[in-house]
Amino acid sequence: MARYTEAVCRVCRRAGEKLGLKGSRCLTPKCAMERRNRPPGKQHMTRQRRLSDRGVQLREKQKARYTYGILERQFKRTFTEAEKQTGVTKDNLLVALERRLDNIVYRLGFADSRRQARQLVRHGLITVNGKRVDIPSYLVDEGDTIGWTQSSTRSEYYKQLAQTIKSKVVASWLSLDKDNLVGQVLSLPTPDQIDVKFDGKSIVEYYSR
Repeated sequence: MARYTEAVCRVCRRAGEKLGLKGSRCLTPKCAMERRNRPPGKQHMTRQRRLSDRGVQLREKQKARYTYGILERQFKRTFTEAEKQTGVTKDNLLVALERRLDNIVYRLGFADSRRQARQLVRHGLITVNGKRVDIPSYLVDEGDTIGWTQSSTRSEYYKQLAQTIKSKVVASWLSLDKDNLVGQVLSLPTPDQIDVKFDGKSIVEYYSR
């Protein structure tokens, strides 16, 4: 499947804030936002163009897409499904995005970024309730257990993770057995439990026009 393959730091610079697309690197002085805190291609411009309401909505939608690493078609499909559910659409959308398996792997601390988490899933290293799942968009449910395949526990990555996982903190709606590297979804998240850097209301307004 096609993916955004250009420098992801340009996405953060275009958004004007850190989206955490490169994991721990975003917390170091090497982060592009620390070195070049300006939109890409704007080196010689001193005045930025004011965004229209539609432009603001588009920017928020793009921030959400890049944060979770989803193509437009898949993101629109997720939004359409959230719109059909009862409740507030923007909250339904956020919960649906958080339920993605690659996001859960990232939230559990098994990967430093969602991009890395997606690779772990696609390479067949992750299990859900003991069964191997290699679909990053797979939606987990309350009570699901996320672990590792038997063969992956012998990899160098797994051994290094076992040493570094001790210092990581997981979301309140997840639990993590740090000794066995097994996580569980205690409950589906509520919007106030999810820390995101985009405005869900603007996304709803974008697709409503």
